[in-house]
Amino acid sequence: MSAVREFGRALTKPYGAPAGKIETYIEVPFTVGDTRLYPDGLIRVCRGRTVWTALIEVKTGSNPLKSDQLENYLDIARDQRFDAVITVSNEIPAIAGQHPTAVDRRKLRKVALHHLSWTRVLTEAVMQKEFRGVADPDQAWILGELIRYLEHPKSGAMEFDDMSDSWVDVRDAVRAGTLRATDPGVAEVASRFDALLRFASLRLGRQLGTEVTPFLSRRELTEPHTRTQTLISSLVEDGRLAGAIRVPDTVGHLNVLVDLRAKDVTCFVDVDAPREGRATTRVNWLVRQLKNAPDGLRVEAFVARGRGASTAGLLRDIREDASVLVADRSKEIRSFRVACTSAVGGKRGRGVARSSTRS
Repeated sequence: MSAVREFGRALTKPYGAPAGKIETYIEVPFTVGDTRLYPDGLIRVCRGRTVWTALIEVKTGSNPLKSDQLENYLDIARDQRFDAVITVSNEIPAIAGQHPTAVDRRKLRKVALHHLSWTRVLTEAVMQKEFRGVADPDQAWILGELIRYLEHPKSGAMEFDDMSDSWVDVRDAVRAGTLRATDPGVAEVASRFDALLRFASLRLGRQLGTEVTPFLSRRELTEPHTRTQTLISSLVEDGRLAGAIRVPDTVGHLNVLVDLRAKDVTCFVDVDAPREGRATTRVNWLVRQLKNAPDGLRVEAFVARGRGASTAGLLRDIREDASVLVADRSKEIRSFRVACTSAVGGKRGRGVARSSTRS
């Protein structure tokens, strides 16, 4: 962070740091009572008379952050008049801005607590090097080495690979029709699903070079518990988990629907049809937009004043004959849905995550 100025700025700016010189230190000792404590790092950013300082606590692999340790560092930061404590681990909060570890909120009155997942750190590094750019060639090389290190399987910076210990029990109860909202682990599975969407967004953004984020309503952002309750209700009543991802400059949100009873995950985008032309003309317009798309995509057509999709077909067949999506030439096609479906993994770990993110 101190060597690659653009990267250091990208990581500290969201937390209120000024655009100044970044100094970094490892294992700075502090005394609390009779105890000597060593936070993993300290970051100081100076610009003129403005100084911003944060303590850093880092975990790798599956090691979780610890509440008592963070509360000690919050006390140190308060006593030293530092601005923040920043944690880095493989834990991914369900909603941006949330911290994965609960602490005494009274300790946050004068010190902010922020969290970075290793996935976020890697994404910022790739975005800076490959898309935003690094002015100095030597600094660009250093950032490339960080990326190479974080992408190595032994670095301890893991991908999302676990839907929680409760996943298998919840999934089996859904399929048996016995799941209740009060069952152990239901809320945890709902939260992990949103964490999976955040991970998929970061990974997709890294590939596209843009800021991809989960789409949440204003109420869900301000009242996260409403989002959790919606997911729990859907899981209990329909056996489904649903969410959406916002990709800038695209025709619509990427919707993700996991159906545990059908054992599949569907990703789909809704596209408005042109307002002029015959039905087949509108279908051919969509086909031209999908010239590089795989044949196995499912395309559905929705007509004006109709309920649900009027027709559906695979892209390979529609390419051969646009009338596959035209059930009644007198009805106006208003929109399309382009969908891809794949099987949900059978285990609690990487099978689920890979199926969801790949789709």
